[in-house]
Amino acid sequence: MPHTTAPADTYRGPGDHLRLLWPQWQGAGAAAVKELAPEFPLGIARRGYALGTKVLEAILPPHEGPTATVPVTMSDDGLEERDGVEAKAVVLKQLASALDVIRAHDPARITTLGGECAVSVAPFAELARRYGDDLAVIWIDSHPDVATPSSAYRGYHAMAVTALTGHGDNDIRKLLPATVAADRLALVGLHEWTDDDFPNIAAWGIHPFSPDQLRATTGPLLDWLRATGCTRVAVHFDVDTIDSSEIGLGLGFVPGGLTSSEVRRIVTDIDKAADIVGLTIAEFIPRQVMRLQQILSGFPLLQNSSPAH
Repeated sequence: MPHTTAPADTYRGPGDHLRLLWPQWQGAGAAAVKELAPEFPLGIARRGYALGTKVLEAILPPHEGPTATVPVTMSDDGLEERDGVEAKAVVLKQLASALDVIRAHDPARITTLGGECAVSVAPFAELARRYGDDLAVIWIDSHPDVATPSSAYRGYHAMAVTALTGHGDNDIRKLLPATVAADRLALVGLHEWTDDDFPNIAAWGIHPFSPDQLRATTGPLLDWLRATGCTRVAVHFDVDTIDSSEIGLGLGFVPGGLTSSEVRRIVTDIDKAADIVGLTIAEFIPRQVMRLQQILSGFPLLQNSSPAH
């Protein structure tokens, strides 16, 4: 579906800012999770994304506006690959649920706490419906997320940018209220990709920025943003963008990325240059919390119910 243009909105108060909790974990391919988090049983490793959402909610300042949670199943139902997309059945169901939750609030701004990268698809598509050509997307990520159902990797979180720019699986695209023109989406911090997907960046017209291009200044990215003519921005932040030599926050440890101070400077500069109406924090895997959870499993007085004596 092509993007649509909507009248500009003015921010009226905290009720117009939705905090969306979306603990989706099914978009990460099982094989990749098993490879990148081998210290945990697969079932625990996959659901680390859901735990990450809870941790983010706990550590962030209280939200003044409404908070809503997208229903996410913790069962193994619907995880089969279909049409080149792993867990397509559950992904579609949860995407539809997320859109319903957002529409019930009709927010002017959305902060999304995930969950894997695909949690940006619904909120950013809704913001694209609201703001049309006045919305740019800045995707801060080590990876381009431009995979398609014909890619070697079938995890849906690697197809998030694909869906947002109107490509990929038809059933997913049909659910979206709007998409974002590829020339209004920038990939920031990109330095890890698969050879079968990388050509999609140029073919679709997406603008990539490597970490080295933004080490000293955000200037090149701000020049790109000005050239789009957009006054509003949705920012996706995949925590694996942070150089894993500094700290490992995501599923995979990716060295050579942006430093935490560089990411903070980039986001601050974007905020000064435009109106940030969308923000997603994604791909957080709280390994220490998961380890503690394993240690405490089965402890007395910590069960759902105590046996009768």
